[in-house]
Amino acid sequence: MGLKIGNFDLEKDILIVAELSANHKQDLNIAKETLYAMKEAGADAVKLQTYTPDTITAPFDNEYFRIKGGTLWDGKTLYELYQEAYTPWEWHYELKELAEKLGLIFFSTPFDKTAVDFLEELNVPAYKIASFEITDIPLIEYVASKNKPVIISTGIASLADIEDALEACRRVGNEQVVLLKCTSTYPTPIEEANVGVIPRMREIFGVPVGLSDHTKGIAVPVAAASLGAVMIEKHFILDKKLDTPDREFSLTPDEFAQMVKAVKEARKALGDGVYRVTEGMKKGRQFARSLFVVKDVKAGELFTEENVRSIRPGYGLHPKYYKEIVGKRRARKDIKAGTPLSWDLID
Repeated sequence: MGLKIGNFDLEKDILIVAELSANHKQDLNIAKETLYAMKEAGADAVKLQTYTPDTITAPFDNEYFRIKGGTLWDGKTLYELYQEAYTPWEWHYELKELAEKLGLIFFSTPFDKTAVDFLEELNVPAYKIASFEITDIPLIEYVASKNKPVIISTGIASLADIEDALEACRRVGNEQVVLLKCTSTYPTPIEEANVGVIPRMREIFGVPVGLSDHTKGIAVPVAAASLGAVMIEKHFILDKKLDTPDREFSLTPDEFAQMVKAVKEARKALGDGVYRVTEGMKKGRQFARSLFVVKDVKAGELFTEENVRSIRPGYGLHPKYYKEIVGKRRARKDIKAGTPLSWDLID
């Protein structure tokens, strides 16, 4: 049995997670409308972030806490950003109820122990560790101790950071871990996505690997799906006219629906990696080349380049026998032009 998030088996299909994040603009009605749109667009799950400004940072305004470096949020303090972006905890009850009514899996990213305890009360089926929390080993241990699947983003992680996080989960007996390839640049330039490392991550760490994507389009999730990603997480916004912190790297309902279709098709095309000849391929062999008599041949006559050719369709002998027959073997009986060559016609 594969690893499951709720009732969703990651071995059987690719899980599409719509990230609400700050795209509700502090309006519960917008948040609810967004969940309806997520379901309509084909999402399997909705993910929230569970924090307050005080549980994720502190209200200082100095060089350490003011954002800089060419981000979308330069000039704000961390506290100001999270005041604008956080999801009120009292909303979680209604949003979880609505998500389950719609058939969406509901889970969240906690940023401290109080958030974990709160989400435990809600009985979420899984937890997400955000990229910037991958070094918070005590938090990861606490999350993993709840014995539910732990999904870990790797957007700022070294290989050693990833190993430390996995070891934290194992120490408390939790082997239900999914890693997400992620690049913590907002938005991520497509050339920095590096999804080609997904199979390598799976090989190195021995756990399922998915994608948390911050590029603007849908090409990167499709590429990840084609490389065996088990999960795709993408920010979802009801309308790009909403002025939210995550607008630039979020997909609208139409864009998200296009992504879901393309990702599911890529996953289906991936198959199981076992080479086999399908029924369609077998039928197609009738149009392959084979050996045909192309001029009338009399009994005892030598087969030559003039009377035997390798042509379509595929009802005659395999072309690999051409040199064994032409110039060396003779007709057993009269053969009319257009007849597929077979061993019972050859002496």
